[in-house]
Amino acid sequence: MLLKGLAAADIPEIRSTMLAAARHVALSDAVARMDVAVPGPAGAPNVVMRVHRPRGVDRPLPCLFAIHGGGYILGNYEVEDQRFDKWVPQLGVIGVSVDYRLAPETSYPGPIDDCFAGLSWIFDHAEDLGIDPTRIGMMGTSAGGGMAAALAVRAREVGSLPIAFQLLAYPMIDDRQLTVSSTWQNVPVWDAVSNALGWRSYLGDLYGTDQIPADAAIARATDLSGLPPTFISVGTADVICDENVEFAQRLYQAGVPTELHLYAGGPHGLDRRATGTDLSRRSRRDMLAWLSAQLGHR
Repeated sequence: MLLKGLAAADIPEIRSTMLAAARHVALSDAVARMDVAVPGPAGAPNVVMRVHRPRGVDRPLPCLFAIHGGGYILGNYEVEDQRFDKWVPQLGVIGVSVDYRLAPETSYPGPIDDCFAGLSWIFDHAEDLGIDPTRIGMMGTSAGGGMAAALAVRAREVGSLPIAFQLLAYPMIDDRQLTVSSTWQNVPVWDAVSNALGWRSYLGDLYGTDQIPADAAIARATDLSGLPPTFISVGTADVICDENVEFAQRLYQAGVPTELHLYAGGPHGLDRRATGTDLSRRSRRDMLAWLSAQLGHR
C-alpha cells in the first residue's frame, strides 16, 4: 500500500483496508494468542493488548513489547500477528502487541500514555504471564519506533521499568523535519507530505512550536544516556533516513550500545515491502539476528 501525499480525508479508508489485510493473514498453531484489556491512563479507556506465547512452553520467557507503526494515524495491534507467528517460536519469547489510540482523534500524550500503561501492566503482571521481568525488551516500527524510543526515556526516569533492549525499525522521531531527507517527496511509500500529516495529527496544537516534549518527539531529547542497547534500521530512500542516522550517532556518543543498519535504496517499511527481495530479507534477518544476540542465543 502506497501512503504518499496523504490527506486527513484518506485516513478512514486506509485504516479499514489495513485492518482487513491484517485479518486475512494465515497463522500457524505454534502460537497461542490471547487478548487482554488492561487499565488505561487516568480517565481513558482500557488498553487492549494481544499476548502471543509459544505453545508447550511453561518456563518464564523473555518478552518483546511491540508498538505498531502507521505514522501515528494508521495501523492496529493485529498487524503484528504475522511477525509474532514467526518470531515467538523462533526466539522463544512472549510477544505483546499494544492497541494504542490513534491521532488525530487522540493526540499526544494519549497514544504514548496508552503504551506506557500497557508496558507498566506487563511488568506488574510478569509472573502471571510467565514473563522473565529482567528480559523485557521493546520494538517499534515507524511511529511505533518513535514511541518505543520515547518509552525508553520514560522508563529510565521512572526507574521501575528496566527495559533490556529496544529495536527501532525506521523510527519516526523528529517533528521538526529539518533534515535533507525530510523534504523528499519523490520517495516510495511515505513522503514529506504524509510525514507532516502524521506529526500534525499527533501533536495537535503543539505542532510547529518549540514546546514539544522529548517523549512526544524523541529527537528533541537532550539526554540519551542510560538507555538500553538499541538497534536502528532504515533505508536510504526513506524520508526519515537522516533523523535516524543522527539519532544513532547521538545514542552511541551518549554511551548507549547502538547498532545502525543503513540499507541502500531501501524504502520506508522495507522489511514488509517487496518481501521476496534480497533487501527485505536482509533487513528481517538482521533484526532477528540482533534480537537473538540480546536474548543470549548462539
